[in-house]
Amino acid sequence: MKNGKSKLVKEFIFKEEKFMSKVMKTMDGNEAAAFASYAFTEVAGIFPITPSSPMAEKTDDWAANGKKNLFGQTVKVVEMQSEAGAAGTVHGSLAAGALTTTYTASQGLLLMIPNMYKIAGELLPGVFHVTARALAAQALSIFGDHSDVMACRQTGFAMLVSNSVQEVMDLASVAHLSAIKGRVPFLHFFDGFRTSHEIQKVECIDYDELAKILDWDALNTFKRNALNPEHPVIRGTAQNPDIYFQAREAANKFYDALPAVVEQYMKEISRITGRNYDLFNYYGAADAERVIIAMGSACEAIEETIDYLTAKGEKVGLVKVHLFRPFVAEKLLAAIPKTAKKIAVLDRTKEPGALGEPLYQDVCTAMYEAEQAPVVVAGRYGLGSKDVTPAQFIAVYENLKLDKPQNHFTMGIVDDVTNRSLAIGEEVDVTGDDGTISCKFWGLGADGTVGANKNSIKIIGDHTDMYAQAYFSYDSKKSGGITQSHLRFGKKPIRSTYLVKTANFVACHKQEYVHLYDMVSDLLPGGTFLLNTVWTPEELEKQLPASIKRQLAEKKINFYTINGTDIAKEIGLGNRINTVLQAAFFKLANIIPIEQAVEYMKAAITKSYGKKGDTILNMNYAAVDKGVDGAVKIDVPAEWANAVDEEAKAERPKTDFVKNVVDPMNAQEGDKLPVSVFNGREDGTFPCGTAAYEKRGVAVDVPEWQPDKCIQCNQCSYVCPHASIRPFLLTEEEVASAPEAFNAVAPKGLKGAEGLKYRMQVSVLDCLGCGSCAEVCPAPGKALIMKPLATQEAEIANWDYAIDKVAPKANPANKGTVKGSQFEQPLLEFSGACAGCGETPYAKLVTQLFGDRMYVANATGCSSIWGGSAPSMPYTVNKDGRGPAWANSLFEDNAEYGLGMLSAVKQMRNGLKDKLETLKGIDGSVSAVVDKWIETMEDGENSRAASDALVEALTNYAGSDAEAKNIVSYVLENKDQLAKKSQWIFGGDGWAYDIGYGGLDHVLASGEDVNVLVFDTEVYSNTGGQSSKSTPTGAVAQFAASGKRIKKKDLGMMAMSYGYVYVAQVAMGADKNQLVKALVEAEKYHGPSLIIAYAPCINHGLKGGMSGAQNEIKRAVEAGYWHMYRFNPELKAEGKNPFILDSKEPTASFRDFLLSEVRYSALQRTFPEIAEELFQKSEEDAKNRLESYKKMAEAK
Repeated sequence: MKNGKSKLVKEFIFKEEKFMSKVMKTMDGNEAAAFASYAFTEVAGIFPITPSSPMAEKTDDWAANGKKNLFGQTVKVVEMQSEAGAAGTVHGSLAAGALTTTYTASQGLLLMIPNMYKIAGELLPGVFHVTARALAAQALSIFGDHSDVMACRQTGFAMLVSNSVQEVMDLASVAHLSAIKGRVPFLHFFDGFRTSHEIQKVECIDYDELAKILDWDALNTFKRNALNPEHPVIRGTAQNPDIYFQAREAANKFYDALPAVVEQYMKEISRITGRNYDLFNYYGAADAERVIIAMGSACEAIEETIDYLTAKGEKVGLVKVHLFRPFVAEKLLAAIPKTAKKIAVLDRTKEPGALGEPLYQDVCTAMYEAEQAPVVVAGRYGLGSKDVTPAQFIAVYENLKLDKPQNHFTMGIVDDVTNRSLAIGEEVDVTGDDGTISCKFWGLGADGTVGANKNSIKIIGDHTDMYAQAYFSYDSKKSGGITQSHLRFGKKPIRSTYLVKTANFVACHKQEYVHLYDMVSDLLPGGTFLLNTVWTPEELEKQLPASIKRQLAEKKINFYTINGTDIAKEIGLGNRINTVLQAAFFKLANIIPIEQAVEYMKAAITKSYGKKGDTILNMNYAAVDKGVDGAVKIDVPAEWANAVDEEAKAERPKTDFVKNVVDPMNAQEGDKLPVSVFNGREDGTFPCGTAAYEKRGVAVDVPEWQPDKCIQCNQCSYVCPHASIRPFLLTEEEVASAPEAFNAVAPKGLKGAEGLKYRMQVSVLDCLGCGSCAEVCPAPGKALIMKPLATQEAEIANWDYAIDKVAPKANPANKGTVKGSQFEQPLLEFSGACAGCGETPYAKLVTQLFGDRMYVANATGCSSIWGGSAPSMPYTVNKDGRGPAWANSLFEDNAEYGLGMLSAVKQMRNGLKDKLETLKGIDGSVSAVVDKWIETMEDGENSRAASDALVEALTNYAGSDAEAKNIVSYVLENKDQLAKKSQWIFGGDGWAYDIGYGGLDHVLASGEDVNVLVFDTEVYSNTGGQSSKSTPTGAVAQFAASGKRIKKKDLGMMAMSYGYVYVAQVAMGADKNQLVKALVEAEKYHGPSLIIAYAPCINHGLKGGMSGAQNEIKRAVEAGYWHMYRFNPELKAEGKNPFILDSKEPTASFRDFLLSEVRYSALQRTFPEIAEELFQKSEEDAKNRLESYKKMAEAK
């Protein structure tokens, strides 16, 4: 381009209005990356994955609301079916000339690698923003380290790392600017589940300033060089050995020139912001002798540690890496003080079998160019977001004092197996007396604690001159899990990138936690402890454990209580105590004047809940007013300093694994477990049934059985998401020996139950209090009444008796019925699913029908998290030790994984069949049992008896033939494969409709005997509610902020097109009989089956809450929103219509159904101009689906 700027920049200068001025804003790293990248992005190709999804969600939300990029456009967001698909879209969009961005992490990033090679090879200026995350190895981890990005070193992408939220804001722009000018794509990464989700007060970069430093000529060259039929070229050719090598080397000059480009833009950003950026930045003593080299969020904490140590006269420093690829050795060496004698290189990843981790190897290579190389040692830290504290960095510097420092060490763990861990001293408050206020909140998932604290941090960060930081840590459960909020406030920038260990204020939002967790030890002397409790001040003496009393007295803690539970109920907020307790926090912590806090809280409520209507707004306003005055000061008696518990609680029987591993993890003490506890479990294996040992008792209200009103339909047990209410049949002797409050009644309508008694028993310590059981109870006057947990303590002993002392009975009913199925032991119990979960009742029922012979391949998602998160394993075993063999591979390959299981079992069982036929030919005495086994080999219901008979015969085999004896020995050794197995494949709609659909389609098409159960929540539930191809028209979801525009994919119809796949759509709350009938038919069918189950989710925002999940399913069917049917290929062979429409004609209002869920009603408030159109289209889509089903049902 000649003489001056391109037309593109002229248009920007003369047409584009100034979008944003420099401003301080409170946000997390994801939002910072999204903010900076939005400026340079024309197209975003995306797919949801934790913890990067918020970047794409912000981009989509801003675009939906009209935010403009540097080019005067809103960003075009394209959601794909997988990360591989998103990478393909990014590649294609770049090839066609649009600046294109994506956001990803972990396995998702790895799926993008093939396209990354292509994008780099074609010198396209794409940018991937990555929340660096652990990869699934012995187990899945959604948490942060550098394992994923280190797998991309060879792709040709430049790699730029940001070490804090502010750096993300600043350096994300450098990635885009450098990619455009340097013609090399960038992978910009920062620590997932630290920087990505750490909220900080940061300075936003002015888009106008970015426009001034963008190389518009280079951008114009990129666009002119793009594919276009107006001036066509050919790209992506196939090259032979004659030129491929040379062509690869031809790009060297771009990589050679790139560091200078990055350096230039870092200087520009430094000029604009006043913050100094280099390829490698040094921090510490100018004459440092001991230096750490690191990259990522740890650098902030290392800086704090350096300040602490240099104040004591120690000569220590840090080299922070920013440009990791290309790695410029001379720039690294220039950053290291000449006085450095020893260096520790810290990597946040693990490369088994390598001479060292990547950064260490790069540093060692660079040292070959040094005149006098210091000693260099390697350290590994922080895998899977293991917390990294100043005490650990002090240990690293202490290690460097040794004449021969330990090399290839680990830090933050106790490695008592290979003995590589550094000894860590006591935690140190390195911030000293700088005025920082630290707070910690203990909450229950979905009680609103985290949301309230996010508001609090934004209130203080955005409305005062104080700096603010927030980070939230969780266990692996869903909405019923534990949450910990770590908040800091101060007059200086906060660099403490680790959990709060020394707190000025601690709040416990769930009173039961006082018996489960050590919360007060984090409090500083004179700090404040706020307990949300229904206990009166007088009852505290009895209820509080002695350990808490002692600490309250010894530390002279200011102790307050508040009954937020009752306040929230009175207002109408149910269990959502967040706003009440947020108001109490502002009153007690006194960080800002309470009058200002109230004003800001109410403004934040309007912003957060405005879409949910005036009723919700007014209830939350009232919660603020009540919370401000709701706390009660408790005088701590001096004698509490010597408190001892009057009587030790009786210890429940536990396995060694539960005592040594599960209990510490459940008590939030898992960080202290040494490596040796996993000896023998190095492959990630956990035993079944550990969830039964938790007994958390976190429900507010639990069901109380009313035996006189009970009609014994067992529907309450059928729908229970957590298997915490079950029917038991007892003999007269068992009833007589039961606890006093253990009432049992005569069974109703049960032939074969003569002489037995019936009892519906609740496990009140496992119940999450959703109330689904009470909601569905059809008995006149209700046979289940929700009552406070404290009134039901007698049921604890009753449950223990029913489980431990009542013998299993033969099922007197048909297990293929609603009532009969519930006399079968659920082999999925006490999972980490949300209260009222719509998924687990389906899975639990499958285990009751087929659990003793099930294999389960489970797609990553909600069902894998509630189904297999350490340490609480909800899949369990029966009295014979049999139960579901459950495993999770990945998200995208679940169907193939399940087919692989089936293939192995099929091959092994056919091998047994061959050997048994050989045995029969040698010795006819075994013919009868062998023939019976072969006859029932594929018969799930009868195979077990035939297998048992065969084992008995072979165990007593007395033949003398050597070959026969070898066969008998082999068969007995492999007898666990004799019984017919039932192969199940579980997953959500994100898997089945999107990322896993290709594999699912292939597995169904294979004709093999697999059973697929899809939990259809119509969104990606686990990653926060993103739109999938199952999401119907008009629904608001992440990536569909203005409502989904296209109709729901009909997965069932697509599967039916094969003609030989059993397909059913089911809806538990609408027709419980149709569900169990479909499951039995599907499993019995010798071929592939697909069952699609409608499952309400907390993401839907049900008007009546999740207690009404089953009723919501019923309403969905009555309104014609969801349809039930069964397609059974076996009927076609009988000359019948294989399609049976089980739904009746809709009788309820479709529109009323939509508006009873926030995912639809929100559209009326946010985009009213398009809501009506989309709602009409959604109803039309549903009617069209029903009409097509009717035609199929009526076909001859």
